[in-house]
Amino acid sequence: MRFIVKLFMGFHVLLYRLTGGRFGGEMRGFKVLILTTKGRKSGKMVSTPLGYFERDGGYIIVASNGGQAKSPSWYYNIKGNPEEVSIQVKDKKMRVTPEIILGAPRRPLYDWVVSIAPTYGEYEKRTTREIPLVFLKAR
Repeated sequence: MRFIVKLFMGFHVLLYRLTGGRFGGEMRGFKVLILTTKGRKSGKMVSTPLGYFERDGGYIIVASNGGQAKSPSWYYNIKGNPEEVSIQVKDKKMRVTPEIILGAPRRPLYDWVVSIAPTYGEYEKRTTREIPLVFLKAR
């Protein structure tokens, strides 16, 4: 199953990049960006398509991992190599500075995200961990 998911993600990234986001730039009603991080273990650059929310001149992504007990790999890659993060939004590529948002500052932003995408509220109910938000600001 992991192989199939990786294959699909790779195809999604390829299609997105080849078309400047015309294909793969939206999924299930969400705008999609391509997040590229440096693997904290492998040291390789890893690209992941993610839904995002525009706010305050940047982009918010949610480390929900579908409500699983652990955050997604890309979140740990950001924590391990915050200087090695870039995104592609449609045909625009940029290096970004990530800010992990947890605790009290997170709550109003998470509520805002849930007001737009209620599925994230369901993910929060499935797990005991605090689901991090990551604010990405162009350098």
